Amino acid sequence: QVQLVESGGGSVQVEGSLRLSCAASSNAYTCMAWFRHIPGKEREGVAGITRAGRIRYADSVNGRFTISQDINENTMYLQMDMLKPEDTAMYYCAADDTCHLYTLLQDWEHKYWGQGTQVTVSS
Repeated sequence: QVQLVESGGGSVQVEGSLRLSCAASSNAYTCMAWFRHIPGKEREGVAGITRAGRIRYADSVNGRFTISQDINENTMYLQMDMLKPEDTAMYYCAADDTCHLYTLLQDWEHKYWGQGTQVTVSS
């Protein structure tokens, strides 16, 4: 079992930046990913990374967001730059112990989930 805790959310103006963190309780996972959810819409995969360092981004954030990890600390990060109002959502960290790169941004690929951190982009 892996426990995930997100942090770093908050409120920013358009074109601002935030850095999200996801801390895992152990290294018993092979991939982690960020998802976001807006009420009334499907949960969306944002960015994902395997422990081997393979990365995928959603087209909507490619070029603005950067995912990274600290393997030794079992921690994943999401640097969000040039934020837009449409980035407003609850952001969730997810992980799984068996992963495929081509499904990294599918929510059903992940069995472990954090509680989420709110990101609000205004103006």
